[in-house]
Amino acid sequence: MNVVVYGATGNSGSAIVKELLARGHKVTAVARKVTSLKAEQGLTTKVDDLSNVDAIAAIIKDADAVVSAYAPPADDTDAILGVTEREIVAVKKAGAGRLLVVGGAGLLEVAPGVTLIQSGFLPKEYLPIAISHEKALAVLRKSDINWTYLSPAAYFVPGERTGKFRLGTKELVSDAKKESKISFADYAIALVDEIEKPEHERGSFSVGY
Repeated sequence: MNVVVYGATGNSGSAIVKELLARGHKVTAVARKVTSLKAEQGLTTKVDDLSNVDAIAAIIKDADAVVSAYAPPADDTDAILGVTEREIVAVKKAGAGRLLVVGGAGLLEVAPGVTLIQSGFLPKEYLPIAISHEKALAVLRKSDINWTYLSPAAYFVPGERTGKFRLGTKELVSDAKKESKISFADYAIALVDEIEKPEHERGSFSVGY
C-alpha cells in the first residue's frame, strides 16, 4: 500500500514509518524538516507544514491511507483543529483512501460516562492538549470522509516492540495494576494493523497493555 505519514519525524510518526516499511509498504514521510530521515527502500520524503490544503492534497494524491501524527505547539494546542479541517478537505480533494489520526487519551473513559479529562486525575498541564484532541475528534465525526482515530494509553512512551497489547473502544486501556501505558512501537503495530485490515472505519478505538 501507499501510505503518507505526516509528523513522520516525531515519536509516534517515526515508529509508524518504521512499522510500515518493515511490512513492505511504500511510505511518503512528511514533516517540516526531514533531514533526520535516512534514505531506505520504499521511503520517500516530503517537506510540508499542513498549512495549505492544495499542498497537502498534492502530497497525498493516490495514497491508500494518510496518517496524521501531527503534534501542535504547546502554546497553541487548538492548532490541531485547523490542521484536522485542512486534512479532511485535502483527503476529499485528492481522493485519498482514508485518514488515520494519532489521537489523545484524555477523551477516553476511566469509568462509565466519565472521561480522563472529566475525572480530575489528568495533570493540569496536560488539559489543553487533551481538550484540543477531544475537539479534533468532534471535527472528524462531523466529516464525510473515511477516518479512524486511535487513542493511546495514558502513558505513551518509548519502549520495546512486544506485539502484546489490548484494544478497546472508548475506554482507557489499563492493566491489572491499573496502569495505562503503551510504547510508540506497539502503538504503531495497532495502527498499521488497522490500515491493513480495517475494523474501525469512521470510528475511534484505543490501545494499551
